[in-house]
Amino acid sequence: MNRWTELTGDTSGEDYAARFAALARSGKDMHGEARFCSALVPSAARVLDAGCGTGRVTIRLAELGYDCVGVDVDPSMLAVARKQAPHLPWFRADLAAFDPAALGIGTGFDLVVAAGNVFALLAPGTEATVVRRLSAALRPGGLLVAGFGLDEAHLPVEPALTLAEYDDCCSASGLAPVDRFATWDAAPYDGGGYAVSVHRRPETI
Repeated sequence: MNRWTELTGDTSGEDYAARFAALARSGKDMHGEARFCSALVPSAARVLDAGCGTGRVTIRLAELGYDCVGVDVDPSMLAVARKQAPHLPWFRADLAAFDPAALGIGTGFDLVVAAGNVFALLAPGTEATVVRRLSAALRPGGLLVAGFGLDEAHLPVEPALTLAEYDDCCSASGLAPVDRFATWDAAPYDGGGYAVSVHRRPETI
């Protein structure tokens, strides 16, 4: 069982959506992740939102003209996403067993994004498998973008994945590091407790 399911019981979709709706009403910028991704690939690019939750990032990217697919393990989160954007493709899948062909969505994505502490909330020991499966969904030259907390101040659970371990997972899947930031606003990474990492699949395998 992944750490998200242990934490929430896969029943927190409506509460999660309400919390972000309140933040949006307060004037907080809710689209940093989508803006970050849109600076990396051109409009109309194929984007996979891995661990899409209630669809906040997927929906915004679709509004900006991207060809988006959302995948999540939590049915309560996907229920909210489907209600908010029934025209977009949403799929339930555990990323450790993610198989694009079985879902009928194919591969060849220009960018895969894993926001919202997705990697920090996987079942410990599955991180390399998830990176391998997400990498396989990319086109040659495609990008994997992941943002997650590294300490207790940035996570709802005890930290279980370091940046060095994540980089090792990426390297084992043939992904090359491109850049790393401290926030989705692309602030330089200074060794703090949150990081946004960009890796690229080689143009040739």
